[in-house]
This record gives sequence, structure tokens and C-alpha cells, in this order.
Amino acid sequence: MSKPIVAIVGKPNVGKSTFFNYIVGKRISIVEDTPGVTRDRIYAETNWRGREFTLIDTGGIEPESDDIIISQMRKQVEIAINIADVILFITDIKQGITAADKDISFMLRKSKKPVILVCNKADNFGKTSDDIYEFYNLGMGDPFPVSASNALGIGDVLDAIYENFPEKKDNEDDNDIIKVAVIGKPNVGKSSLINKILGEERVIVSDIAGTTRDAIDSYFENKEGKYVFIDTAGIRRKSKVKESIEKFSVMRTILAIERADVCLMMIDAKEGVTDQDAKIAGEAHEAGKGIIIVVNKWDKIEKDNNTTEKFKKEIYNKLSYLTYAPMLFISAKTGQRINKLYETINLVANQNALRVSTAMLNQVLNEAISIVQPPTDKGKRLRIYYMTQASTKPPTFVVFVNNKDLFHFSYERYLINQIRKEFALVRNTN
Repeated sequence: MSKPIVAIVGKPNVGKSTFFNYIVGKRISIVEDTPGVTRDRIYAETNWRGREFTLIDTGGIEPESDDIIISQMRKQVEIAINIADVILFITDIKQGITAADKDISFMLRKSKKPVILVCNKADNFGKTSDDIYEFYNLGMGDPFPVSASNALGIGDVLDAIYENFPEKKDNEDDNDIIKVAVIGKPNVGKSSLINKILGEERVIVSDIAGTTRDAIDSYFENKEGKYVFIDTAGIRRKSKVKESIEKFSVMRTILAIERADVCLMMIDAKEGVTDQDAKIAGEAHEAGKGIIIVVNKWDKIEKDNNTTEKFKKEIYNKLSYLTYAPMLFISAKTGQRINKLYETINLVANQNALRVSTAMLNQVLNEAISIVQPPTDKGKRLRIYYMTQASTKPPTFVVFVNNKDLFHFSYERYLINQIRKEFALVRNTN
């Protein structure tokens, strides 16, 4: 990623997510008193003194643990350290230096990266001078006392980050990036797909449904284009959403859909379309996002000459409002057909950003009216004067009529289908 990257690391429950949320100005990382809540790397774009940079919140490091999730959290932090330009080492001034802090400091010294030592929870900001001296023993330079919850001392930390940024590159401000949200119910293979694309263990993958609780951004660039893939927590049925953490995850997924240009709606080939799939796909459809239906685990399906077409028909029947969405059959595990994703993403993103002139739009409108006359009701006929485009992403059109109550939804759907057909806003059937 061309913008500088700042990684926040530290043992669990020292206030990393609170610090992260304050810097980016919104509640992106889940903040709970439960240690280990933030388990993956969470990305956000922010700036200081006119310099854009990417801030990464990480799961806390537990150096001596055999727990599968904790050990994978350590892997994620190691990756964050490897890709970061500057590292924020968050400690708890009230606890003093712990064995975990010493182990983390050893990891950071080996990285040879600029490290800024932050002593959080200095809530009595002017009275912590004696407590701060102990942290010089970590060999990380001058520690910065802060209170993330009370926003004390953070400006000094940001200045230190700024001073350690690499020189600015010409391509840092790049608006050609397509944001792709990978959505679907838990355990459908969302994280596995992103890991396969990136060629690294970017997000935690396990057989435990709901492992990914946060929405996680990953930058990827190839000859096809520049992308940010957003891995989201799977949305469970409401009856199963009991913990407040799980509720946050559902909200996070919906927010990820909102900020995406394209949504990859992943479906398990072994299960077919479930009610939960329809719910999630409906969220993306109602948000007006470009959608690609991605049928995963295709390698596990026994096939004949009609298998693909049969699956397509069943899926489009159950997701009748998504008949415009292209469909790809892949295997995130083996990489089967993943290379076709980029072309399809580019196609859908371009369609979603379509801008049509008013003259051309009204030519299509007049042709549609000549084929199927507007409806009548009790002797009153709908008259359509003209149409214009109001916005893009998605392409949004405004129709001026004599009486909107006569504009039946079936005729609206007919006009939408005519526009889709005329401007190729339909699925790729190849």
C-alpha cells in the first residue's frame, strides 16, 4: 500500500482499540473489557498534519499460549509488524512492565522498525512522572504517557508518528482503488478467499464459525487493477446473535457493505441458498451495491454436464432480485477460477459507476414506452414526461410523471429492466 502504515501492537486489554478508535474518529474496532476481543488486523485510513496514513489495530499478543486463536493472533501481529512503517507499542502504565511487554519489546527490536512506546491509562495525566521511568527499561526510547479514554497526550504521539514517516511518494493519493466487501454467512469461506488472493495468512481462518468478528481491509494490486478487499464477520440469524460483540459484528458487516463499491456474495455450494444468504444478499441489494454471486467450495460438488446451469437456475430463483448479478463458481481452497474474479469485479464496478446522458436516457425511455404503454387506473393513464440520472454508485434515475400514484411497481420494474438491457447492466452470461 502506498500510504504509510502504522501498526498498533501490545498485550491484550491495554487500550489499543480505544486508542485506534480515537485516532480514526469513529468506533471501528470493537471495544470491550474482554481481553482478546480484537483478534484480526483492523485497518482504517486517517491523517495527521496533512499526511494520509493507514492505521492498523491488532489482536493482543500472548507470547506464551497454546490456544489456537491466541497463537494465530500472534501471527497476525507479526505480519502487521512486517508491513508497518511505524509501530506503536501500547503498554499499561498502571500494570508496569510485565513479562509479555518484555517479550513484545524483544520482537520489536528485531524488526528494526521505528517504534513509539506509549504508556496508556495515565488517567491522572500530570501525576504519572514517577511511574513512567520504569518503561525506559524496555529499550524503546522515551515513553509517551497517554490516556486514550480521556484523549490526553495523543497529539504528542501523532507528532512522533509523523516524524517517523518515510518520504512521501507521488502515488499515495490514489482514487482508482475498487473497494470489495466479501459477505456471507459464517464459515462460508470468506477469509479463505482473501487469504488465497493475497497469498498470505491475512485473516484468521479456522473451523470455528464467527472467527472473524471485525471487518478487515486488505489492499491488493495486480495487472487487473487496485483493490481493497473487506473481509466481514458472517451475519448469523438473529436468534443466535446473543453477545454484544456479535451484535457489533452484524453492524460492522452492514457498514462494510455501505462503503464498498462491489460486494462478493459468497454461497456454500454444498448448502445452496439459505434464508440467511437471502437476508445478507438483500442488504447489499437494498444498499444499491454492485453484486457478484460467488459460489464457493465448487471442488466438493459432483458434476455432470448440467450441474452448473442447474445451480444457476436454483440460485437465481431463490434470489430473484439478483438476476442481474453475475455468478462465479470457485474454490477458495484450491484457487479454482479465482483469477476470473478481477475481470468481473472491474466490470461490475464500471457498471455501478455508469453515467448516461439525459438525451440518451430519454431515447431509451421513449422506446420502452412505445413497446409497453404506461398503465391506467380508473380511466387515468400514467404520463411520463422525461427521465434524468441523479447519481452513480449505484446509477440512480429520476422519472417525472403526471401522477406518481399511477406509477405501478411492475411498470417501474419493466423500465429498470429496459435500462439494464440497453446499457449492459446485466450479468455476464459467458
